[in-house]
Amino acid sequence: MYPGVGLDPAPERTGLPLTTVGRTTRSHEPASRSGDPASRSGEIDQGLTHLALPVADLAASLDFWARYAEMQVVHRRTETDGGEVAWISDLTRPFVLVLIQVRPDRRLEGTYCHLGVAVASRERVDELCELARAEGRPVFGPNDYGPPVGYWAYIADPDGHNLEISFGQEVTFTVQTAEKPQPPRGA
Repeated sequence: MYPGVGLDPAPERTGLPLTTVGRTTRSHEPASRSGDPASRSGEIDQGLTHLALPVADLAASLDFWARYAEMQVVHRRTETDGGEVAWISDLTRPFVLVLIQVRPDRRLEGTYCHLGVAVASRERVDELCELARAEGRPVFGPNDYGPPVGYWAYIADPDGHNLEISFGQEVTFTVQTAEKPQPPRGA
């Protein structure tokens, strides 16, 4: 069963088109609303942008990733249900680890874990959702959360893992505008 959607994953994979990993392009589309990525940075994300993990204690996780992987918060928000979300990065590339605080008994439900891939347009998100539904794949969305989260949907792979496809998530913009920490004095 696919958590949050109530559908069983498709038994076979027929294949989805792959995008280039890590590419950022200039937008040639007019911004459809204020705050669209093209209006803020002039660039839109394409390719692999993030991995999202559910965590029980966001503060402890932030401390762990800062200490052992030199990652820092580049975006943080509180959801309407009170849960907290933090995007963290080592600022070396436009890629973030998204930590989503959930109740400890919900960490392994699967809904929050996903790989995020940015596509070139909202229309492409819609096309991929239509393709997945036609193939009988579980789909959640599309959803429009505005910047920096953007327009997104989950599509379940044959094993029930979530692929998030999105447009307008602004990972590149968020990472590029984050301030790099200064090295300690005397180091």
